[in-house]
Amino acid sequence: MTIYEHTPRNQVKRHPERGAYDAATIYPIVDAALICHVGFVLDGQPFVIPTLHARQGDTILLHGSRTSRLLQHAQAGGELCITVTLLDGIVLARAVFSHSINYRSAVLFGQGQPIEDADAQMAALEAFTEKLIPGRWNDARLPSPTEMRQTAIVAVPIASASAKVRTGPPKDSAADLELPVWAGVLPLHQAAGTPIADAQLAPNIPLPAYLRSYGQEAE
Repeated sequence: MTIYEHTPRNQVKRHPERGAYDAATIYPIVDAALICHVGFVLDGQPFVIPTLHARQGDTILLHGSRTSRLLQHAQAGGELCITVTLLDGIVLARAVFSHSINYRSAVLFGQGQPIEDADAQMAALEAFTEKLIPGRWNDARLPSPTEMRQTAIVAVPIASASAKVRTGPPKDSAADLELPVWAGVLPLHQAAGTPIADAQLAPNIPLPAYLRSYGQEAE
């Protein structure tokens, strides 16, 4: 499994004990996130764009309109910084200064490479779709040639990466432990609700099997 070299670019400087540089820690964070934020600099102006992503091995996939300045920058081989964050809890300390968040985050660096091969493009779009809802690719209409021409798909081989994770209770100073203030963690979870059918859906179309568990979980 890949372990990324510590460099000034990916080094976790604040609370370095929370840092990790192995793919076994980084990749599950990337895979669990539904969106990422992609940072890049264009003509001296920094931008950070939220977008969908998928991962194939040691490569991040991005896609969007061919007119997107992010995709145009990435297709030209521009440098990118990709970040994801998962929130796990609000950490309530006895002192305001000691409040925090339990989280898992990852920061990845790389240069974009355009995917031009038709089969590779289709495989990438399948990866995006299956990441959102496993089973959906074989159910919905596949992209048309016109839609494919309108879409830019970029591979970003991960050149450098790190993760940062905070877990556990608040870390109050010893002097604050006797304060009569509740302290602890309020857990946070992302949960799917019961699927809501489109108002124009034909009445004879049942809920797909791959969505039924979401409804059961909500009940």
